[in-house]
Amino acid sequence: MPMLNFIILLLFMFQDNSTSYFGPGSEKHKTIWKANLVELQGALMVASLMGVLIGFSGLIGVLMRYIGPLTTSTVISLIGLSLIPAARDKSSTHWWLCFWTIFLIVLFSQYLRNVTLPCFGGKMKVFLLFPVLLAMIIAWVTCLILTVTDVLPDKKGEWGYEARTDIKADALSKAKWFRFPYPGQWGTPKVTVTGVIGMLAAVFAITIESVGDYHACARLCHVPPPTGSAISRGIGIEGICCILGGAWGAGSGFTSFSSNIASIGLTKCASRLVVQVAACMLIVAGCVGKVGAFFSMVPDPVIGAMIYCMFGMVTAVGISNLSMVDLNSTRNLFVFGFSLFFAMSAPGWVADNPFTMGNDTANQVLTMFCSTSMLVGGVIAFLLDNTIPGTLEERGVLMKEEDLQFQSDLSSYNLPLIQPFVDRVKCFRFVPVCPGFVKDAKGQDQGHETDSNSCDEEMTVGQLDAGVENNGFVSEKL
Repeated sequence: MPMLNFIILLLFMFQDNSTSYFGPGSEKHKTIWKANLVELQGALMVASLMGVLIGFSGLIGVLMRYIGPLTTSTVISLIGLSLIPAARDKSSTHWWLCFWTIFLIVLFSQYLRNVTLPCFGGKMKVFLLFPVLLAMIIAWVTCLILTVTDVLPDKKGEWGYEARTDIKADALSKAKWFRFPYPGQWGTPKVTVTGVIGMLAAVFAITIESVGDYHACARLCHVPPPTGSAISRGIGIEGICCILGGAWGAGSGFTSFSSNIASIGLTKCASRLVVQVAACMLIVAGCVGKVGAFFSMVPDPVIGAMIYCMFGMVTAVGISNLSMVDLNSTRNLFVFGFSLFFAMSAPGWVADNPFTMGNDTANQVLTMFCSTSMLVGGVIAFLLDNTIPGTLEERGVLMKEEDLQFQSDLSSYNLPLIQPFVDRVKCFRFVPVCPGFVKDAKGQDQGHETDSNSCDEEMTVGQLDAGVENNGFVSEKL
């Protein structure tokens, strides 16, 4: 998940163990973690300005001309594969309950998805809409029954103890009913050069991951790949959200979340209205402390099972993007295979061999970059795909006529409510984040005029400008 990058960075920014000398909750302990948090706030707010600049300047949209299916497939696949350790660790606390949860998710989302049940005076495909929620509730109740009947061990450290539902009961009882966060609640944000440089590494990492998330979401929703203007708009908004998160004293930045994309694949629900309602519910839940404490009590094996199912879907979406490339080409197999394998091994290598550059800031930045498998794999795939000679058709950046017609409908990326006004004002066509941006339209028009012989040309980074770029794909009428 993208926000994991911020957490990795925090472990290095505040690795001072001086807090262990004071009891949790003591005044000295509070003083120390508040001092660390205000430094985090300042670093996050300043570094997020770079995300805003990259997005709203249209720079990321320009880079999309060189990002093909091999790069996006690698990034999206690694988003799912990077969660394997987390899924394994959570599930290993009680494998049988994990398997029970997985069975329920598969049963509801695949076998019973077309079954309708009476609901609200009509019929509804309940299992299709709520497979994960229903599975979680049933598995949670199962854990509760096993806890009450003392089937699960009550001694910490024994296998199965983490599956009990009462080990986090204190969190629910101690949580306040209402708490309203506000800017500066922990103090005035503090800006340090070391913190900002380290946080910039996290911002670049989540930018790469978000591009992969956007493409995965588009593929699951059966809409054309996102345009350069849509991606620029998304990255810019993520930067603004990170700035607001820093101002409110959140523990990390805010960005796209791969699990939500997997939810689209399982529930077949991609409505923006649903997302807006869910956002309002989360805002309310954030002000009601008991709600967050309640969901923190979900047993670990249940969480592990949901990770397996949901992020397995994300990985499969990434691999499915390879359908656009020539998989009989050893060039493509090498680019994808090497990028994926090396990126999977990089975080473990860094964990076993920490950087010792003689400078804490350099260590933080290098560790941040190399600990993020999505960033490592994406950069390697990008460089290899754009430097190793290959034809447009071989690389998968050449679309057939039916794909071109599908991509010509970009209404999915229109702005709600104000799009008619944007269409009437011609100057908006030159704004990189507005739908109908001239570069997007140019790519569409030129896609019909590309010479069919261009698929035989060898393309590298320097030669790609001679082709026709369209949101990371070169279009041609065959």
